[in-house]
Amino acid sequence: MKRMNTLDLIAPIRTFVRVVETGSFTAVAAEQNTTQPTISRQIAGLEDHLGTRLLTRTTRALAPTDDGRTFYDHALRVLEAVAEAEGVVGRRRGRPSGLLRLATPVVFGRLHVVPRLPAFLARHPEVAVDLIMSDGFVDLVEQGIDVAIRVGEVTDPGLIVRRIGMVRRVTVATSAYLRRRHAPACPADLADHDCIVYTRLATGNRWTFEGPKGPVTVDVAGRFRADNSEAVRDGVLGGLGIAVIPAFAFTDEIATGAVQVLLKEFEPRPLPMHAVHPSRRFVPMKVRAIVDYLADEFARDPLMS
Repeated sequence: MKRMNTLDLIAPIRTFVRVVETGSFTAVAAEQNTTQPTISRQIAGLEDHLGTRLLTRTTRALAPTDDGRTFYDHALRVLEAVAEAEGVVGRRRGRPSGLLRLATPVVFGRLHVVPRLPAFLARHPEVAVDLIMSDGFVDLVEQGIDVAIRVGEVTDPGLIVRRIGMVRRVTVATSAYLRRRHAPACPADLADHDCIVYTRLATGNRWTFEGPKGPVTVDVAGRFRADNSEAVRDGVLGGLGIAVIPAFAFTDEIATGAVQVLLKEFEPRPLPMHAVHPSRRFVPMKVRAIVDYLADEFARDPLMS
């Protein structure tokens, strides 16, 4: 049985934890920018050191053995202690450090996070950012995400949640579309229009507006639907119809008049924007740094405050 020293154990323990959380050697290899055989060898070396099998392997799945589940629980506490020790030193130095995996919605990340990263990275030269942009549900633990930006209410009790802004939503269409079709005067007029439906909304094609006399709900339809905000944005710009979308998606186009805001007396209800991260006893300095930075940036942005 080959024995490892304590320092040699940290990397394979991290790898083992991520393999359990992702259920995949390949996924962890991609995270670590290495190969699947390298990950497999790390796990085999750890099993050799412990003298027990930690994972059962089949052609379809990986799962921890009984010993593996026990070791996983202890391994989490070990890695938490290591992270806290690193954080204590970091606080003494006053410098966040390490790789920060940040998840954002696609359009929001492209238009409002990426442009703000140069200043953040200049302020924190020992931090590197791995940006994951997706409108789909991101499992922070399974995908190894440090912090995610989410729009809407967050009800997961396993997450630490901090509101960092509000997202104003608007009803929009291009001038080219409106030259072909009359502009709606009230939400009911949307029944006569091609509406672009964002399918990830829980309400689907049922749009609710806040009118002078209270909420107004209308069912809409159209020939184009999409599951990500980038496609909805491009659909609007392509003249495919009317959409309800966060105002931040069309900052320049609204200013130039290429995209027009409709139904100004019936604005959709704004949504809260949160930074969320896994509920752990120790929060790394890099996470605190990016959350504080984005909260400060958005507080000064009229589109998100």
